[in-house]
Amino acid sequence: MTDVIRCSWAGMADPIYLTYHDEEWGRPVRGDDGVFERVCLEAFQSGLSWLTILRKRENFRAAFDHFSIPKVAAYTEEDVTRLLGDPGIVRNRAKIEAAVGNARVALDLPGGLSDLVWRYADPDAPVPASMADVPATTAASKALAKELKRHGFRFVGPTTAYALMQAIGLVNDHVEGCVARSAAPE
Repeated sequence: MTDVIRCSWAGMADPIYLTYHDEEWGRPVRGDDGVFERVCLEAFQSGLSWLTILRKRENFRAAFDHFSIPKVAAYTEEDVTRLLGDPGIVRNRAKIEAAVGNARVALDLPGGLSDLVWRYADPDAPVPASMADVPATTAASKALAKELKRHGFRFVGPTTAYALMQAIGLVNDHVEGCVARSAAPE
């Protein structure tokens, strides 16, 4: 019997990581609300464990109206207060206000958020031999972060932008031989 090869981070003790790695990470996400959800979750993750975000993901979806851009863009200070009181999500005022502000910006993007983000796809990125070969930022993630900030997005630095690119399939950073690499379309 052959051992299954996976990216080293997927071997963490929690099965949530394994499921996320095998079924979602690196697979294309298109559509404004789907991309908006990932932008928000990556921003909420900043400074925290990704496992914390994955464990709270369904709570985030419920709290943020399934990341419907028009609904989140219409949030008021009362909604921010509601979210700050929700123990099922990360209760950080700056990140919550950024999510609301980012929704407002996304609502007004010509062509939409998905179209803007997918301009930075890098299908020719080198195949990493190990996670040590996976960068924290790239020229493309720096350019994406700069473009998002130019439009008024917050909590979207180059590292967060690269994590977004990995998560939604703009790059395929599954390591060489990883079982999920071939499942993630190039």
